[in-house]
Amino acid sequence: MRTVTALCLGTASAFMATSAHKPKLAARKATETLPEGEFEYRVAILGDLHVDPRDLDHTMEGREHMKAHNPDFVVSLGDLGESKDCTESKQLYAGTTPCFKLVRDYFDGFGVPFDVVGGNHDLEGIDEFNTDQENLEAYLHHLGKESPQFCHEIAPKTLLVGLGSTKFRDATYTSHEVFVDAEQVKWFEELVASKPAEDGWSIFCFSHAPIIGSGVRVLQENHVVNGCCWLNHNGGPGAAPQNFINIVRKSPQIKGWFNGHFHLSHDYEDSITFPGGNNRGSCVFAQTGCMTARSSRDGRRHSRFIRGNEHGFEICTVDHSKGGILRLDATVTYADECAADGEACSTLVFAHDHEDYDHDLWFQAYVPQEGDGCYIEKPNGIINLPGSDLDDLSDPNAVCWWHMKDGAVLGVHNGMIIEYDESTLAPLGMVVSRDELQGRRVAVVDNGYGGSTCLLYDDENNSEVTVVQPNEDGTYWRKVVRNKMYRTREKRNVDAAKKFIQSVLPDQDHDVMSSYGPYISTVGQVMGVSTKALPFKAEDTTKLTKSR
Repeated sequence: MRTVTALCLGTASAFMATSAHKPKLAARKATETLPEGEFEYRVAILGDLHVDPRDLDHTMEGREHMKAHNPDFVVSLGDLGESKDCTESKQLYAGTTPCFKLVRDYFDGFGVPFDVVGGNHDLEGIDEFNTDQENLEAYLHHLGKESPQFCHEIAPKTLLVGLGSTKFRDATYTSHEVFVDAEQVKWFEELVASKPAEDGWSIFCFSHAPIIGSGVRVLQENHVVNGCCWLNHNGGPGAAPQNFINIVRKSPQIKGWFNGHFHLSHDYEDSITFPGGNNRGSCVFAQTGCMTARSSRDGRRHSRFIRGNEHGFEICTVDHSKGGILRLDATVTYADECAADGEACSTLVFAHDHEDYDHDLWFQAYVPQEGDGCYIEKPNGIINLPGSDLDDLSDPNAVCWWHMKDGAVLGVHNGMIIEYDESTLAPLGMVVSRDELQGRRVAVVDNGYGGSTCLLYDDENNSEVTVVQPNEDGTYWRKVVRNKMYRTREKRNVDAAKKFIQSVLPDQDHDVMSSYGPYISTVGQVMGVSTKALPFKAEDTTKLTKSR
């Protein structure tokens, strides 16, 4: 069985992933160059394009940069069109027929085969199409795809495999969750199982968002707390977000997994992660940036490029702000020799520093680690005792985490209480907001029924105690972001009301309000939302008609 040897961007280290997944010093040295092979393949990987027909200069320039490196195949990681009115039609451009036609012409211009995985904006044609299924059919038709997923053999026993998002209107919570349906997941698991590592197969995977457990932390805070960070982030029937990392863990033939979604470049720590840490199998995970300055959240313009053969592969950055130069970020070679215990093969990591690497300008979503000194074992009582290092949990520097008796993992980071995935310890979402945590004590106590209760209270106001109740599905993080389609329609109704009332009563100031069914909020993102508690016997919310 073959596993991976890697030369990476970042701090130099060498380790061996054993069957127990504990680091050990490796016995052999990594090589900085990929050995010559009998065949070679080159794959261009494009991050979020967000094509805008009014502003195509960087998009077209980026294509020429990629073509100059002679790819055999092009993979787009989705989010094809700009989520704005780009045509003065009062409609979003993303997810529309004109958008699909433009990007199809764009991909054809590479002159080599291509394929696409759908992102969270690719079914956003809410005015042209009534349902996700209609939108999906148009997307597949114009891009020449038979299904949301794809599989291509780029070289002997070397597969490119993609999984695409299939929900927007039907999303239970945020429409910006990247959702891969159960049919695709079943197809993916069966495909991977049919191409075992023992038979010499290597598989590269592509999805718009990364999977839980990937360790990729080049992400923004809003993605974590809004429930749109990971593939199938919100869970629910058929979602099973942990399925993906479980497949990776048992499938050493999966060598690489590439994602976009975050609009950030490759110059940060953990923009590439390697086997190890919470058991990532034999897979290298890599974040992919954007080629246009308009879409980049840090101003840097990056795409990915793979060069490989039967001995391994190289992960490169194409830097579009520097004329499309190719920068080597990681060299990964497959090794047949195994560790001395005979149970695992070695994985080596060696640093490649470069002038653009930046450790500071990124949001690091804290990921708990065993032995990190922040774990509270068997909490029973006050978490943040007066006078202790954790006295003020609203302090952004205060970090701790613990297990509830039901297995849920909660922790404090960046002034909030966050829930983490039990298996991978990846951040899931916000449980308690900053304003609710300010000046409060946090306690975890036995509830008398085999479980534990998390509560908040105020030293100076002992009458106000907040019980942090779990959700009905057993999770704790607050799934409060509403579907974008409904919010868009409601905003249009409000705008129409404003226009009308201004025409009939032009000399007055008007406060336009909305009444709702089950909702009393128009919230479209979590940051700024309070988790402050309601009395157990809540007020009659049907009387609350003002938008807030």
